[in-house]
Amino acid sequence: MEKSLKRAAGSAVNSRLLGIVAAVVVIATLYFARIVFIPLALALLLSLVLSAPVAFLERIRLPRALAIFLVIVLLVGLMGLIGWKTSQQFVDLTDQLPSYRQTLEDKIRSLKGPGSQSIHKASDTVKELSREITAVSPGAVPSRNETKRTAAAPGSTESRPIAVELVAPGNPLESVEDLLGPLGNAGVVILFTIFILAGREDLRNRLIRLAGGGRLNMMTQALDEATQRINRYLLLQLLVNSGYGLIVFTALHLIGIPNSALWGVAAAVLRFLPYIGPPMAAAMPILLSLAVFPGWQHALATAGLFLLLELTVANIVEPLLYGAHLGLGPLAILVAAVFWTLIWGFPGLVLATPLTVCLVVMGRYVPSLSFLNVLLGDAPVLPPHAQYYQRLLATDQNEARQVLELHLKENNLEELYSTVLIPALSLAEQDRHRNELDEEKQNFIYQSTREIIEELADTAPAESGESTGEKRSESFRRGIDETGSLEVLCMPARDDADDVVAMLLAQLLERQGHRAQSIAIGSVAEMLAQVAELNPAVVCISALPPFAVDHARALYARLRAQSPDLYIAVCLWHFEGDPEKVAIRLKLTRGPGVFTTLPQILKHIAFQPEKITSEAGHL
Repeated sequence: MEKSLKRAAGSAVNSRLLGIVAAVVVIATLYFARIVFIPLALALLLSLVLSAPVAFLERIRLPRALAIFLVIVLLVGLMGLIGWKTSQQFVDLTDQLPSYRQTLEDKIRSLKGPGSQSIHKASDTVKELSREITAVSPGAVPSRNETKRTAAAPGSTESRPIAVELVAPGNPLESVEDLLGPLGNAGVVILFTIFILAGREDLRNRLIRLAGGGRLNMMTQALDEATQRINRYLLLQLLVNSGYGLIVFTALHLIGIPNSALWGVAAAVLRFLPYIGPPMAAAMPILLSLAVFPGWQHALATAGLFLLLELTVANIVEPLLYGAHLGLGPLAILVAAVFWTLIWGFPGLVLATPLTVCLVVMGRYVPSLSFLNVLLGDAPVLPPHAQYYQRLLATDQNEARQVLELHLKENNLEELYSTVLIPALSLAEQDRHRNELDEEKQNFIYQSTREIIEELADTAPAESGESTGEKRSESFRRGIDETGSLEVLCMPARDDADDVVAMLLAQLLERQGHRAQSIAIGSVAEMLAQVAELNPAVVCISALPPFAVDHARALYARLRAQSPDLYIAVCLWHFEGDPEKVAIRLKLTRGPGVFTTLPQILKHIAFQPEKITSEAGHL
């Protein structure tokens, strides 16, 4: 047994090391072969955009080759038209720049102030001294002209070291990239796009065969989801950036900035670069406003325009539009942008979001890549009950309360208690029975939960059907009153967790209009004495698994022996076994049986008060 455990541990370590080595190899390959991967990735992204118009032309009976040719020609023509118009605007701007020279000089003089001459003199003195120190420094490397003069000086016997520069060998792929240039790269992207569009079905089948491992359904769903997410993202980004550029053009035109159409187009295009695009788009109009207008009002208005527009779009518009379609966390988007920019430069910044979307989708469908979905996705990795319990483990009562308050905004109190608090207390019970919780931590968890429950009861709005008057009576009396309310006593089976859930149940019964209360945890004799004193119509035994059945059975037997006609409901919260079998195990001789959830017991008491009273009186 020990050998098998060691073997399993060694296998796990080897698997992790193999995964780390594979990740390093993949990242290195992406970096050194970026001259190939960047055009290919851009072509794949472009093919996703163009596949819809190509498919439309095919549906109207055009051959695929002709459809691809028409779409590519239209795309190139549109890009050429935009480039030509933009270049005209830029040439017009360069022709006007000399006329703005005097305004710029006036602003520079106004910024210098009266004390600028002494600052300039001090700066010149420091520069001159720095040059002299460098010239006589013993470790200074002489320039090439000084070396020649020294070697040519007659009678010079002093040998001077010759500076040697080590040049690292360049990446041959980078040389190819420099040779091709931007136009060559654009041509490669278009060529890749044409071939991808022409054989998109074959490429899809090969990807399914390569990555799916025979799991056709899984890979089909992954490809469909990735394609839909990226298409929605690109469409929404195109709409948002086009609207952004239109607003910039209109506002700059009203402010009076020359060539406002050029800056509008530049703003729309540069916004495809996350984080750095908007500042780049704002820089030139702000500088131009400083050069054109003598005052500072136009420059401030231009800067305020870009600041207000970017804050609105980035913090309100984009989260509303992108949040439901990308499935990426904000931090994941930032980290992805930094990562892809480091290995691929500006193209990586453009491709960062689509590539990360693909990784997250693969993490959802491929079990071995599930960590990508956890790290990069926006879905909560911990359910609310685990979040609540984790914050209590960290002794952070305020954040634990915030988890419940956030859940309460979309759910009522009954659902909150049933789906968050009781499962959280179950986790605490499991850890306690494994001896993983010390007594101090247990006390903090249960006491904090009691305090939060009392606060929620005071702040949660009353729902329809809940009584808003005084629900708790000074003493219990048997039977049912004219309002249909019952006297219900909730008692814990054994532990503090049982006590807390009994408190929850009593609170919800009170909100339904019953006269309910819970008794504190104590010895069995003390609790039985309270039951005899209060003489309720119904007793609910609260027991929280995993070790609750035996305690509930013992308490039920003592209650039944003390009060044979008492109506007793046994609540085994979130018990996963068969209720009928556990009822036999509990030796329930009479009564409603076993309840496993809050809605069950609440519904039973709410809709059958007469039956409960008659059964109790008959027994």
